Amino acid sequence: MSQPLSDRTIALVKATVPALEAHGLDIVHEMYARMFRNPDIRDLFNQSHHGDAGSQPRALTGAILAYASNIENLGALAPAVERIAQKHVGLQILPEHYPHVGKALLGAIKAVLGEAATDEILEAWGEAYWFLANILIAREERLYTEQKTADGGWNGWREFEVVDIVRESSVINSFTLRPTDRRAAMAHKPGQYLTFWFEIPGHPAVKRNYSISAAPNGETYRISVKREPHGLASGWLHDTAIVGTRLRVAAPAGEFFLEKHDERPVVLLSGGVGLTPMVAMLEALVEGGAELPVHYIHGTHDRTTHAMRDHVRALAAQGKAVRVTDFHQTPLPDEIAGRDYDVAGIITDEWLIASTPVATADYYICGPRPFLRHAVSALSLAGVPASRIHYEFFGPADELLAA
Repeated sequence: MSQPLSDRTIALVKATVPALEAHGLDIVHEMYARMFRNPDIRDLFNQSHHGDAGSQPRALTGAILAYASNIENLGALAPAVERIAQKHVGLQILPEHYPHVGKALLGAIKAVLGEAATDEILEAWGEAYWFLANILIAREERLYTEQKTADGGWNGWREFEVVDIVRESSVINSFTLRPTDRRAAMAHKPGQYLTFWFEIPGHPAVKRNYSISAAPNGETYRISVKREPHGLASGWLHDTAIVGTRLRVAAPAGEFFLEKHDERPVVLLSGGVGLTPMVAMLEALVEGGAELPVHYIHGTHDRTTHAMRDHVRALAAQGKAVRVTDFHQTPLPDEIAGRDYDVAGIITDEWLIASTPVATADYYICGPRPFLRHAVSALSLAGVPASRIHYEFFGPADELLAA
């Protein structure tokens, strides 16, 4: 258990907020440069989120600033701490990695702020860093234990093989994975993701998270992957993976998942490849015999990019109270409303508020950042409490609560 932060440390850290607002991104870039001199530390991270245009440095800058600003009220950061812990478990971050990060952070603060980073300031930030690190280490230890002791669970990297590949749309393929040891596969919570370690010739180790797009069955997982422009891992999966390809996989993780629902309607709202966790949730709800209304709402460009449409419609037919509404932003000339899609255009605030039970429903939302921010903002302004708005998107959590 970490000792409480001293009043002096709290005051000194809060005093650095203006400097962090002015120079935080420079500090983070310097911190990563120092960390990545060690290949073992570099390989822990998703490199596609780094670099001058990367989103991870901005996300970490925001997180450090939020920590400094709320250091006397850390309860406000509890959801962010849980998200970080879940990501760390997927990436196999261990206690022995934390000293490298702490050393890099303090070194970066000193390098960027120069004489303004006094010994007092550095000592305070060292104490603050280890206070938060110990909270994360304790939470991650519990998560690792839960994974290891679950039926079919494991720690570290487990080998899976691709047993089926389905082309879902012009940009999305589904890959079904089975453990090569033929033992059980840990039951995930619908909405969670798997973390993969790819070894692609000519590149350092690549780690990616992909949401599981099927309900738990104890035997296999399914991921549905969009080919991203210049996407190293997604391109490799689409072009190279075949039935029989073997992959290294960490146990399911993630704080975004379907809660048990017995009293309230559920709205599953997605844009683009954000449908992947929603399909897993929909399968689980239908298989569980959910009797309360389930609204599945999805937006995509047109018929060619619309993944898993027939599968979703089949699930809706099996469900007791499932309503599906598909939006095509720019329907193709030969598309027919009512056959290929339900509504032309984007999912508007007005339609969402008028067509879903905002007074009672739990909302699960996944999609690109602009889509997510817009939906969360609209629902919040309509009076839906934060406790009934659950969301996930693919990438670091910068601007997560901007709405």
